[in-house]
Amino acid sequence: MKKVKRRYPTPALEKGLDILELFAQEPAGLNKSDVARRLNRTVSEIFRMLLCLEERGYIARSEQDERFHLTLKIFRMATEYPPVKRLVTESLPIMQEVVHAINQSCHMGVLERGQIVIIAQADSPISPGFYVKTGSIVDLMHAATGHVILAHLPEEQRDRAIAQWQEQTGHKVPKDLNQHLTKIKAQGFEERASYEIRGVINITYPVLDENGYAAAAFTVPYLARMEDTTTPKAVHTALRTASAKLSEAIGGVPQPAVAVKK
Repeated sequence: MKKVKRRYPTPALEKGLDILELFAQEPAGLNKSDVARRLNRTVSEIFRMLLCLEERGYIARSEQDERFHLTLKIFRMATEYPPVKRLVTESLPIMQEVVHAINQSCHMGVLERGQIVIIAQADSPISPGFYVKTGSIVDLMHAATGHVILAHLPEEQRDRAIAQWQEQTGHKVPKDLNQHLTKIKAQGFEERASYEIRGVINITYPVLDENGYAAAAFTVPYLARMEDTTTPKAVHTALRTASAKLSEAIGGVPQPAVAVKK
């Protein structure tokens, strides 16, 4: 973890934040010795911080092995933030309409400091299905959601998000990124094979704010099934309608319809 020199150091706060960020990367949890070793701190100073975070409800301890885990408190705080809360509240009935129309799952992601965070999700009403769970963090460059949001942002905001992604991952920006984003902006959506799962096609549409910039994006990870008549074209129709509805619900500007050739 790269340390940035600050004019006004706040060691206790930074220690607590280091611990929370560490736990966010360790779903299996860590004991106090693990945390102390990973952060190059003494067990005694780490233990005091762990007790404080436990008392405040940010972490919880397993009775079996004394491992600490993150609770959902930070996630609940994030979803209670008014703009996010409104997005989630308005999106859920719209997403339910989508999944029942096409028998596929649907999720909604937002951009947060160079990453995509999934803040809402609706399951396919039939099985088998593929879905991305709420709270998941997805690599900006490995997500159709990320590309669609980047394509519908002002240049300064897009550049800042990409710079944050580079700082976090240490990776270079794909050479064809600008060309790819230009194509997405022109057609108004993204359709491409999943970066993670073979056989899944991600179809993504933006949710636009009052300035016509992306506040979020809807994605359907389309999975073809035997004896299911749902086609990618049907997914496009459902998502285009859904993105327009949510854009209008949050006071945004729906994008013009673009014909999908299938």
